[in-house]
Amino acid sequence: MVEAVMYLLAEKTGAVIPPEEVEKRRAVLYDFRRPTTLSREHSRTLELAFETFARQWGTQLTARVRVLSSVTPGQVEMMTYDDYVASLPPATAMVLCTVSGSDAHAVLQFPAAGALNWVSHILGSPTAIVAEERKFTRIEQTLISNLLTETLEDLHYSLGGLLKEPLAVGTIHHNAQFAQAAAKSDLMITAAFTVQVGEATVQSSLAIPAESVLPQLGEESTAVQEDYAEDALREHLVSVPMELALAVTDTTITPAQVLNLAVGDVLPLPHPADRPLLLTVDGQRLGSAVAGNQSGRIAAVVVSTEESRV
Repeated sequence: MVEAVMYLLAEKTGAVIPPEEVEKRRAVLYDFRRPTTLSREHSRTLELAFETFARQWGTQLTARVRVLSSVTPGQVEMMTYDDYVASLPPATAMVLCTVSGSDAHAVLQFPAAGALNWVSHILGSPTAIVAEERKFTRIEQTLISNLLTETLEDLHYSLGGLLKEPLAVGTIHHNAQFAQAAAKSDLMITAAFTVQVGEATVQSSLAIPAESVLPQLGEESTAVQEDYAEDALREHLVSVPMELALAVTDTTITPAQVLNLAVGDVLPLPHPADRPLLLTVDGQRLGSAVAGNQSGRIAAVVVSTEESRV
């Protein structure tokens, strides 16, 4: 039903939507109470920077743990620190990193069990180990801190001018709720990563105070945004789910007729038997169609279209 309406609207607007694109273009909910989103231009800039960081991090891990490793970047978002913490598992390793010129800290998060596997490889284990989610010992924390110092150097290099000052490893916490890296309402640039070391794969994330990055992103090009706005509006309009229906012309009856209805009663309708049915979208007439079938299902064969005025 939705697909049929999309094709009708696409025909009117000149847009072409292949069937495989229908599911991809489902509407995404937007919280107007928290308009903390990155523009398309800024998102793309950050995505490219974090892709570079992911490659650098994977190479560095391979060299340090002496096991083939890779890091795959995920979604980049801007959200409040409170929302970021809420998205993390309660028990996890959170490395608070100092940011020059900001009271807030950056956060590099990963499962402690995954980090213990990295340590085991550094100490010479050729295979992955199954570790529990627990606090690091002093030796483990020292090894992990040294490893992450190089990781943050790669991050500063990858972000280039987006991050003016390098980050430094601070304290390590093991409970997301107790790690006060920033105020709850502070905005953070967050990026997700999938880290694979040998046969073990863990999910990691990075959060950087938005105030440390956004000024370097610069102002957006107004002309580009205005041109894109029309295309974006058209693209979303043809993807909005709508109700498609075939109907006959309405008739008027009295309450007495309704109350006295019985099986076998015949109600005459003012719709001629030889006239096509009305094709409506969300209650508004779009044209007319006749009943048909396709692949064993009832279908509507459109015979005319018309502009609908509200």
